[in-house]
Amino acid sequence: MTAIPTVELNNGVHMPQVGYGVFQVPADETTQAVTAALEAGYRSIDTATAYANEAAVGKALAQSGIAREELFVTTKLWNSDQGYDETLRAFDKSMADLGLEYLDLYLIHWPVPEADRYAASWRAFERLYSDSRIRAIGVSNFQPDHLERLAQESQIVPAVNQIELHPYLQQAELREYHAQHGIVTEAWSPLAKGGDLLGEQTVTALADKHGRTPAQIVLRWHLQLGNVVIPKSVTPSRIKENLDVFGFELDESDLAELAKLEKGLRTGPDPDTFNVR
Repeated sequence: MTAIPTVELNNGVHMPQVGYGVFQVPADETTQAVTAALEAGYRSIDTATAYANEAAVGKALAQSGIAREELFVTTKLWNSDQGYDETLRAFDKSMADLGLEYLDLYLIHWPVPEADRYAASWRAFERLYSDSRIRAIGVSNFQPDHLERLAQESQIVPAVNQIELHPYLQQAELREYHAQHGIVTEAWSPLAKGGDLLGEQTVTALADKHGRTPAQIVLRWHLQLGNVVIPKSVTPSRIKENLDVFGFELDESDLAELAKLEKGLRTGPDPDTFNVR
């Protein structure tokens, strides 16, 4: 397996460009799934308080025998924990569940505009970062206006914005904002939910052309755009397949065909209106 490339964040920290996500993986399956991912070669693991599997992730990491400095661990602050003091308490809880002394990346999971507390949460993130408890801080599902608010009210530019991104929802405007402000784009649901994308004639034709699977074609598209991706699967063969995306390259005509799949189609919530707490 080819070594996983990294992207350099705006504070000099290097993050693997392909990670393993555990969204909707039940806690009783998570340790085994993360172990399979680590054995396949993943070193970046993405979880969240809302997933209710941080402790199971921590167990897999502890049992792996892999040196801590070789791992890149991300978790996220849930909406109901937003606020300055609440964020500090939630972080301590996540760290206890993960069994870690420091975190590689901490994200605000959603802006929750109705609550209007993400700026206060970000100030707590800045404190945790200054205390060297986190190597990098970022956000998830933030729109340009949310990012602008942070820019006006804080000192640190988010290192990462993790957003829904796939060929049906290519987020060109948001990716351009990221590029202009030194924010890495990380894609959740990189293959889109529901499976329709992987059956698209454009994708299957490219899979035949390159002798790859449709999922590998879409993941390769992300990598060539410069995105970080966190595909999720609990099937060991699929876990390995999703990491085997470095032995080929899409050409300009391939990328142009995939660009035509843009539909503006969200399969998850709209960050401007998602206010669940």
